[in-house]
Amino acid sequence: MNTATITFHGGAGTVTGANFLLDAGSKRILIDCGIREREQICDPFNYDAFPYDPKIIDALIVTHAHADHIGRIPKLVRDGFRNAIHSTSATKELAAIMFEDALGVMQREAGIRGCGMLYEKEDVERALALWQGHEYREPFGLPAGRQASENVSVELLDAGHILGSAMIKLTRLRQGSGGQARSGPTILFTGDLGNSPEPLLNDTESPAGAHYLVMESVYGDRVHEEREERLEHLRAAVEETRRRGGVLLIPSFSLERTQILLSELNDMVESGSMERIPVYLDAPLAIRATEVYRRYSHMLNTATRARFAKSDDPFSFPGLSLTAGSRESDAIHRAPDPKVIIAGAGMSHGGRIREHEKRYLSDKKATLLFVGYQAPGSLGRRIEDGEKRVEIDGEHVSIRARIETLTGYSGHADRDLLLQFAERAAGTLKKVFVTMGEPKSSLFLAQRLRDFLGVESVVPEAGQSFTIEW
Repeated sequence: MNTATITFHGGAGTVTGANFLLDAGSKRILIDCGIREREQICDPFNYDAFPYDPKIIDALIVTHAHADHIGRIPKLVRDGFRNAIHSTSATKELAAIMFEDALGVMQREAGIRGCGMLYEKEDVERALALWQGHEYREPFGLPAGRQASENVSVELLDAGHILGSAMIKLTRLRQGSGGQARSGPTILFTGDLGNSPEPLLNDTESPAGAHYLVMESVYGDRVHEEREERLEHLRAAVEETRRRGGVLLIPSFSLERTQILLSELNDMVESGSMERIPVYLDAPLAIRATEVYRRYSHMLNTATRARFAKSDDPFSFPGLSLTAGSRESDAIHRAPDPKVIIAGAGMSHGGRIREHEKRYLSDKKATLLFVGYQAPGSLGRRIEDGEKRVEIDGEHVSIRARIETLTGYSGHADRDLLLQFAERAAGTLKKVFVTMGEPKSSLFLAQRLRDFLGVESVVPEAGQSFTIEW
């Protein structure tokens, strides 16, 4: 039996910065290359040299288009990577707009904080030129490496996390005595797993048959509220805002979370179960991402495809305004209350939400509603943890607004879903590597996997390597 080595260069001991290297001897395959998301993009980790030579990587395979999984890909190219990048076609298109947005953010940060550019426009263009799009469940091979008798088959399975998100199934192929390819063990990198079932996406596919799992654990020790509860919580937040004559601020991730919010507000307004209220989508990236969702509506679930087929756009409803330009964004503050403002970024670590927070966090009639995970070190996490005074872009802001968290809108599987997911492969699993979570979440999930499934489970440390039979 041949062996391979997995090294956890990112996404170990932390939620963000996914970066895993599978060295199979004949091939070196990189899974994801994300930034570590903190309050400022100038985090030294993102600028550090890679702990491997990008020139020797034979292929990069990408799970999905969130920045903590793709954010350093142009830097990888800048530093010498020249081989193919693989993902779903939707992920490639979303990544292109994510990179363009990140360039603008970095340019502003460079002017304010004096940190250099992580990469330039030319590096993005070179990365996209290397990028190949694939469909779900259509296996493709990686070119023969240093041992021509061996190959690797790659299959992308639907992770149900955001549009185009994929689990990466890798199978070592070997030539048998008759010249026929023979399948060896499989390893599955989950990326981020969806909170299935979701309003827009298909459910997360099964990992059945996998011998090794590298799986996320963002909510490995917590359970989300029920979906019916989240709808009522959202409705209640809107109605309380209306009653108080204030502002409801929702920091939202541009990919998936925003589209779900729009869809559910759409349902409430168009069904008449909630009276119309001005809703401002003040997030240029989210506006562009929503257009990609429309173009790739064939990848969404059956119910959503049926809505599009009837010309019922789930992302548009009476009272919704899209504010792409900065002048339109500034005008929101002059619009009468009550109103709802959905703006990026989801952890308040950048984007237009910070301008709104500077204006409204000190207002007792305002509510700040978190609808997703807030990473340690982010402004959102500090507000969520109860700080009463924060600094936003050099301005000190006292927090008098109501602060609420709605976990049911998380795009990640919770503790119970993660265990159920791994259980589907329990008959073949040799080992599970629990990653992409805060230590307490990862350790809790690893223990549950050992206790309930009897599967060897480990929580890698940053930079740690493991040898597997593969």
